[in-house]
Amino acid sequence: MMDRADPARVIAVARSFLATPYRHQASCPGAGADCLGLVRAVWRDIVGPEPEGFRAYARDWAETLGEERLMDLARRHLLPRSGAAEPGDILLLRWRRGLPASHLVILCGPSVIIHAADPVGVVAVPLGPWKKRIAGVFSFPARSVPRHPS
Repeated sequence: MMDRADPARVIAVARSFLATPYRHQASCPGAGADCLGLVRAVWRDIVGPEPEGFRAYARDWAETLGEERLMDLARRHLLPRSGAAEPGDILLLRWRRGLPASHLVILCGPSVIIHAADPVGVVAVPLGPWKKRIAGVFSFPARSVPRHPS
């Protein structure tokens, strides 16, 4: 079984993004990030090079395509968690029941998340209103998870 990345380090890297402006498809602290970009940047800092490239994606990709692309990506490269989420974990969220998971946040405390949202940018907010939207809980691996051929 793969080791989980150090939660304190994950949280510290996520916090370094606070006040970064929202920029669709960006992943650069201080310059811009979207929710996937925030997680990608934490991955690069904690785990190493990104395990796969990313094609351009529309803001409404989940509603348009109706596919669990983000969940599939998480299952390929992150560590699935069972039980309660812990600080340092990545939460995948659904905007509405019946839609694919299309938003990522990082749990930074028992009741605080960091995420990138348009138009406010990267912010720390209470988990409470988001709890009912959780579709999956994952952790960063301590090192890159090998890709398995599909």
